[in-house]
Amino acid sequence: MVKIGNIELGEFPLLLAPMEDVSDPPFRAVCKENGADLMYTEFISSEGLIRDAMKSRRKLDIFDYEKPIGIQIFGGDEDAMGLSAKIVDTVKPDLLDINFGCPVKKVVCKGAGAGVLKDIELMVRLTRACVKGTTLPVTVKTRLGWDANSKNIEEVAERLQDVGVQALTIHGRTRAQLYKGEADWTLIAAVKNNPRIKIPIFGNGDIDSPEKALEYRNRYGVDGIMIGRAAIGYPWIFREIKHFFATGEILPLPTIEERLQAVRKHLYGALQWKGPKVGILEMRPHYASYLKGLSHVREFRTRLVMTEDINEIEQVLEDIKVFYADRMEMA
Repeated sequence: MVKIGNIELGEFPLLLAPMEDVSDPPFRAVCKENGADLMYTEFISSEGLIRDAMKSRRKLDIFDYEKPIGIQIFGGDEDAMGLSAKIVDTVKPDLLDINFGCPVKKVVCKGAGAGVLKDIELMVRLTRACVKGTTLPVTVKTRLGWDANSKNIEEVAERLQDVGVQALTIHGRTRAQLYKGEADWTLIAAVKNNPRIKIPIFGNGDIDSPEKALEYRNRYGVDGIMIGRAAIGYPWIFREIKHFFATGEILPLPTIEERLQAVRKHLYGALQWKGPKVGILEMRPHYASYLKGLSHVREFRTRLVMTEDINEIEQVLEDIKVFYADRMEMA
């Protein structure tokens, strides 16, 4: 049984990665329904929380059906991170996660996210401030290092554990790689196999199929896997991995009905959480992901992103259902 503090996550948990502009409550609801064991909010700026910035505060929204769930924060100032940890405490998530991995320039330039990888002492101080500022279990998501010449994750893991971190997720790339090239899990395995490391170690990077999930679990011995991009528009990845682990069988692809059900759940969740105008606009990028791989889908996708009327969206979804049902019958 994998545990973070007193949180029980099962024998081999599947985690949904925190992704900016993706991992909001409507998206998380769809992933939870399909088997995600632990989810995280989008990352939240510690400075934004302290300033009471509306966008940052809104990202604190969590719901009982999502549990267990972690709130992720980022920043480069000890006082701000410590105070943010206290603010997060009041919302009562299951854990607090620190982002030391985001490679985006606007974050790194502020000495936050993956920018902290260049200064282990700062990373330790920021982490200690969070641990002292909350009663929640504190976890960290990070990368192998800043670049190919500074892959310091083995030292980082020991030092973070020493200041109270209760789980560590490692993305198998450096900051310099961004999301390019193949993720290197050998150093993730080295951390896991370090006899000094007692906390759960989760691997992240390039898991996009049940077969790869099983291969990496067996080869690298991690305690669980975090999935990010592969879940966008395809929340079924979680149930497919679990089914493959249990039976060795690959589940059939989701049906048209299942795809449309996921679209509607996501869409109406967005309308409820963000309001009709913003909800419809922010749903637009997701249609292509949910409908990916279907033939003759371009016209439907174009209609979906061109309208701001929920009734018209529903009509397009119904047209999709009828169109593909007819094709199945012809086949």
